[in-house]
Amino acid sequence: MFKKLKTISSIIVCISYGFGQMPCESGFASVSEGDSFPCNDYDLISHIPISVLANTQGNPEGSDTWGWTDPLNGKEYAIVATTNSTAFVDISNAVNPIFLGRLDTNTSTSFWRDVKVYNNYAFIIADNVGAHGMQIFDLTILRDGIDSDLTFEEAEYPDRIKTYSGDGTGIQIGSCHNIIINESEAVAYLVGCNSANGGGPIFVDISDPISPTTIGNYTDSGYTHDAQVITYNGPDTSPDPNTTTISTYVGREILVASNGSFTNNDKLVFLDVTDKSNVVKISEITYPQPGYAHQGWFTEDHRYFIMGDETDEQSFGMNTRTLVFDVQDLDNPILSSTYFGPSTAIDHNGYVKGDRFYLANYRGGLRVLDISNIASDTNSMTEIGYFDTHPENDNTGFDGAWSVYPYFESGNIIISDIDRGLFVVRKSGTLGVDAPYLNNEFLLSPNPAKTSTIVSASKGQGVHAIEIYNILGKKVFEKHNINLNKFVIPTASYERGIYVIRINSTITKKLLLK
Repeated sequence: MFKKLKTISSIIVCISYGFGQMPCESGFASVSEGDSFPCNDYDLISHIPISVLANTQGNPEGSDTWGWTDPLNGKEYAIVATTNSTAFVDISNAVNPIFLGRLDTNTSTSFWRDVKVYNNYAFIIADNVGAHGMQIFDLTILRDGIDSDLTFEEAEYPDRIKTYSGDGTGIQIGSCHNIIINESEAVAYLVGCNSANGGGPIFVDISDPISPTTIGNYTDSGYTHDAQVITYNGPDTSPDPNTTTISTYVGREILVASNGSFTNNDKLVFLDVTDKSNVVKISEITYPQPGYAHQGWFTEDHRYFIMGDETDEQSFGMNTRTLVFDVQDLDNPILSSTYFGPSTAIDHNGYVKGDRFYLANYRGGLRVLDISNIASDTNSMTEIGYFDTHPENDNTGFDGAWSVYPYFESGNIIISDIDRGLFVVRKSGTLGVDAPYLNNEFLLSPNPAKTSTIVSASKGQGVHAIEIYNILGKKVFEKHNINLNKFVIPTASYERGIYVIRINSTITKKLLLK
């Protein structure tokens, strides 16, 4: 009974203390609790605070985030790392997210907890926490819904939750700063670990996710803070014969390491890691005014690499700086352009999707940059939207948006905020568009609406019953025995936001009131 009461209490907390969808209007998404978030072309869908996501150990804060889409049913889940645990949230109905539970840290709290996904498993590491190891979590557990005590435990799922600390090869997995996965090759790369290799990449075969094996490591380029690994399909088909004997880089595993140092020797290092026992250093490049080389991401054509330095704003008083490297020749990368943002907020994690770069900009929140002109040396990127999760200011400081995940097919974007937890946002103008899996026998028009909207039935159908629910799940309207082809819903007296319209007790539609 206690576990059931605790679960119900948690659901109530999620509803009471999070805030639901609000469109971006006149530069702000204003919610009923009084918070007002600066924005441009991105709407707030939902939010769950850090006090719900994390447990009470230490001083709970948010860190990394990643996403998982269940291949069985297309449901989308946010995975949010915190200082003391990793939280799992069902956002398949993004207006009403469901906190399912958390996996607690193996040791103590850490400001740096990172997570990535491969083959329906989450792989989690943490830094500066002793013998933490790599936690492995079977994400299909989430299909069962909310955990009875909101804590997923290895003892509860002995064959589906594991910790990997090494396999006797001499390389122990204790604390690591980051994890990167090349999904096409089923290899995880652990970087910034406190092992004897000085923090260089450690290679782990995760083709059998629950039983990984260490298959090598690389030490020659020193400490790696973060990285990306791809199976290369870019323009460089003529490697330098003085560097390697291969005929082309296409099809090779290429690792780009962001090697921060705090010693003015910060650099990007390009490695061919295809042969884990014979890693080949391709090249490296430094850049002006380094603070701390932090993280970067390839464009989808593998022609450019976009990289952020975490402390240059703090060290040199500059606005947010993002560096673009032309890597059409992997043996000779060049700094091709530099983008400066509108504030002095620190850039953190950034990811590319199509011709957009999604940047977690700490106190500047999520910034969305158009990179369709990335070949230009003067205006390679242009800001086209944002959602600021830290409304107090956009100054230089370590608060606000830690990371962002823009890869859900639905178009929903998740932001992990250090102080405020999980945000789900979406490009403006798309909130009223029903997901493709919703029934098309009924139409809401207009949607978005202001004073009223009409439910219209297709030929052979009829509108017999209407129920309307607000974002808290409270029924605000109900009418039965309508028996018409069209029905006008009077919404003039309702507060703006998203409502769920239930038609004939079976069909569900979303309605946005502006």
